[in-house]
Amino acid sequence: MRPETFPLSRMLYIAFSALISLVGLFAASAARDEGFALFGYGLMLFGVCFAFSLIKRGYDEAEGARS
Repeated sequence: MRPETFPLSRMLYIAFSALISLVGLFAASAARDEGFALFGYGLMLFGVCFAFSLIKRGYDEAEGARS
């Protein structure tokens, strides 16, 4: 895989989504009611899905460039 597939901006977005996921987990663990816990779990799920979509997009671009 070439380094152009994952430029610095994409890596920063992945790191930011990991940070969002951690904030969501901390929010869910500190929640005292169901609404706040669901918000935390949703934030964590969003961060993980966003990071995986960025990784998928990078591999798709690398595969398209190879063809």
